[in-house]
Amino acid sequence: MAPDTYLTGILAAHRARAGADARRVDDLVQAAQSCGPTRPFAASLASAAGGALGVIAEVKRRSPSKGVLDAELDPALLARDYEAGGAACVSVLTDEAFFGGSRADLEAARSACGLPVLRKDFTVSPADVCDARLMGADAVLLIAAALSDEELSSFLSLARELTLDALVEVHDEGELDRALDIGAELVGVNQRDLSTFAVDPDRAARLVALIPADVVAVAESGIRDDGDVRALAAAGYQAVLVGESLVRAPDRQAALRALTGHRVGRRAGAPQAEASER
Repeated sequence: MAPDTYLTGILAAHRARAGADARRVDDLVQAAQSCGPTRPFAASLASAAGGALGVIAEVKRRSPSKGVLDAELDPALLARDYEAGGAACVSVLTDEAFFGGSRADLEAARSACGLPVLRKDFTVSPADVCDARLMGADAVLLIAAALSDEELSSFLSLARELTLDALVEVHDEGELDRALDIGAELVGVNQRDLSTFAVDPDRAARLVALIPADVVAVAESGIRDDGDVRALAAAGYQAVLVGESLVRAPDRQAALRALTGHRVGRRAGAPQAEASER
């Protein structure tokens, strides 16, 4: 479970809300299973054109550390810009209290584009997994630091039952081992330290070498520019998740294009082309 970090208060609020949720999980599962088909989130990253790194572009209104990123953010317009700029997938913050997001943001973004969409939120209950499917998401975020082994495993199984991809987020070797032990096929390495909130690029370089070749590796947090993305692609990441720098960019399509096209390098045992210049 998460130590005493910036996550503590957020998780406490989400668990309190989950504890007060009187809906029957069986009813939610049944409703979720009746939804239309999902878009292939993980497959879109694994099969990026020509072996190039994919970008998961994020719809993010604000963050606890940076405050408001765009007070007038239009999720539909942003999603269209991301698609036009060459994003492989879209991530949408749906946490309202801490990030200013909402279900409506995800619904608007997904309706406006043809890209697979990740629900970026703090999943702490089976109902949260079902809600991701019900609001139209194609993938759900599972944060290893926020969940017990039993929760992590059961939520991943439920996501698969509902045809959702699951991005399992890790911060260190222990969490990566936990993710791999439950059979995670899509792993995100968050470069942000949970205690200090500082970005540690060495974390991404260290952990990617431990991710098996058949697992899609995604780098998250603190990714600002072409140089950051080039280094992560060369290390063997198949995708990066970028939010703040894109939301704040004057020309979001141009900013996104500048991050795309990098060749993915070979990581330990990975049958991928060696990194090279675009």
